[in-house]
Amino acid sequence: MARTSAGSSSDRPATQGSGEVAPNPVWFKPVMFGFMLIGLVWIIVFYLSQSQYPIPALGTWNILVGFGIMFIGFLMTTRWR
Repeated sequence: MARTSAGSSSDRPATQGSGEVAPNPVWFKPVMFGFMLIGLVWIIVFYLSQSQYPIPALGTWNILVGFGIMFIGFLMTTRWR
């Protein structure tokens, strides 16, 4: 079986003409740090409001929501160049 390179180009990161990896877009860092800060603020608001905010129906699951939002930001750090 012959292997074609038609589908393998999407597996490689975007490169510039000199072979270097292309930098992230301008919006990447603010969004990454924004997710981390929003998650932290979510958890702080939950604790300071004594479970009244951000979503009272979730109860202690608000902590998991906050950590989930922060986790998205931390996952974005793996793509930061």
